[in-house]
Amino acid sequence: MSNLIVHGGTPLRGRVVPSANKNAVLPVLCATLLTDQPLTLRGVPDITDVRKILDIFRTLGSEVRLDESTRTLELHHRDTRFDAALHRLPEEMRSSIMLVPPLLARFGVARLEDNVKGCTLGVREIDPHVDIFRSFGGEVQRESGSLLVRSAGALKAVRHWLDYASVTATENFVLCAAAAQGESVLTNAACEPHVQEFCRFMSMMGADIDGIGTSRLTVRGGVPLSGGEFTFEEDFHEITTFLALGAITGGEVEVRNSTPDNFPLIDRTFAKFGVKVEHSDGWSRALRTGPLKVQTPFTSNVLTKVEAAPWPYFPVDLLPIFIALGVNAQGNALFWNKIYDGALGWTSELSKFGAHVFSSDPHRVVTFGGSPLVPAVVESPYIIRVAIALFMVASSIEGRSEIRNATPIRRAHPRFVENLRSLGARVEWTNGQ
Repeated sequence: MSNLIVHGGTPLRGRVVPSANKNAVLPVLCATLLTDQPLTLRGVPDITDVRKILDIFRTLGSEVRLDESTRTLELHHRDTRFDAALHRLPEEMRSSIMLVPPLLARFGVARLEDNVKGCTLGVREIDPHVDIFRSFGGEVQRESGSLLVRSAGALKAVRHWLDYASVTATENFVLCAAAAQGESVLTNAACEPHVQEFCRFMSMMGADIDGIGTSRLTVRGGVPLSGGEFTFEEDFHEITTFLALGAITGGEVEVRNSTPDNFPLIDRTFAKFGVKVEHSDGWSRALRTGPLKVQTPFTSNVLTKVEAAPWPYFPVDLLPIFIALGVNAQGNALFWNKIYDGALGWTSELSKFGAHVFSSDPHRVVTFGGSPLVPAVVESPYIIRVAIALFMVASSIEGRSEIRNATPIRRAHPRFVENLRSLGARVEWTNGQ
């Protein structure tokens, strides 16, 4: 594990070019297995999960060429082979489960570890994925610590209704449907920006998809998919992160942003803490004209609140970032995670900085801002944006702080420390003991 050391109190200023969204890149990489034609992907981030999937491709015999300087990836899966007796998909990546549909489509079998994991966000069941595999004709069996998924023949088109709008389940449905003969329809589909980007990639390969960006997707499958070229967009999570870092340190950070249409609700949420976001000429910046301050609701006797749920709600992955703002802001605010159980347990670490945070229940916390904050040594759970939120609080406080177990940041944000240093931050990685 690695820790982050930060000497806070310096306003961050400058420009940042963010990386692509991990949650778009990983399903796109999985989808490339659906074609044996060459593909070129531009803007592939240098993150741990990408390296692991590329290692899998190499193990399976795929051609993988990555230009480290331009982050341009060339893939060719014409000689790819999968042997369920030899090959395993890594359990430490939840995205491993999205390799199952293309392996089923090409080889009729896939094997993955029994309990694929990602960030420690509470219970994250795989039943919705199993339901999808079975609905398309797959057989799912447990075998000595792993799941074996087989298909006796070609996948068949289905109509399916998700229990909840799961991002990875939606992507797995699209992957299966593109390989299945006929028209498949998914109701209660997730529609986050990264799901839309994934669907646009599938369309580039030749998949026939209607309803991108809505809760109902129609996929007409069975057509051989082709190769091509694709360039990833900037990650709206990373854009928001650097805007928030500028705001919490009292500086001004501009972030390249080619998709400002994704930001109206995020902008309004910034405004709840006295931060104004402007978008102009492909760049975004967050401005504050004084201390952070929670804005008083028009309705009397209620708390200002940030409710996080599946898109188009406020993104749940960004909730920790705004809890960090709430801790620094004058006034009180309620934060509500409507998706994950136990994803807010980390807020007790904020008390080490001197922050006052009350846990109402496993889904809600209240910040009581305005208390003097002090440097601290804190422990991060294995959650990407929580490690960043703890770093944000530390960066706003003059003095030396340490974020222990900050390794998850590397799963989503390449060159994180280098970007921070370019903005004036005094920060460094150090190995944990």
